[in-house]
Amino acid sequence: MNKVILMGRLTRDPEVRYSQGERQMAIARYTLAVDRRGRANTSNGEQTADFIQCVAFDRSAEFAEKYFHQGTKLVVTGRIQTGSYTNKDGQKVYTTDVIVEDQEFAESKSASAGSDNGGYRPAMSQSRPEPASAVASGFMNIPDGVEDEGLPFN
Repeated sequence: MNKVILMGRLTRDPEVRYSQGERQMAIARYTLAVDRRGRANTSNGEQTADFIQCVAFDRSAEFAEKYFHQGTKLVVTGRIQTGSYTNKDGQKVYTTDVIVEDQEFAESKSASAGSDNGGYRPAMSQSRPEPASAVASGFMNIPDGVEDEGLPFN
């Protein structure tokens, strides 16, 4: 089975190109900075990260072009694909990419506005309770003014 699940931040805005031919298709390339859990750089105490190349096609690529920006925190699922080519100097170059099957935001716009995410600032913020407002049972209290009728489990 070839399945990858990643969570990280975009290192820069996605690069999008369109294929040539009868049916044009968007192809988006972006890099996710994924923290290595539990491993800190011994010289200055900062966490280390892996920089994973991701490739999205068609509607996923168009979505990435429209909504993803440098610093956006994402969860990506897909598969690893390896390849190789010979560069202009005649050297063989090996590549490893994650072919995106699904991609989604890993945090709300308001959460990303408060974090240091490479300069990305969303256009508008949402008003929602923070997860820290959960009681000891693990459930969040419903803030005053929110009607129960709109909740999906009612």
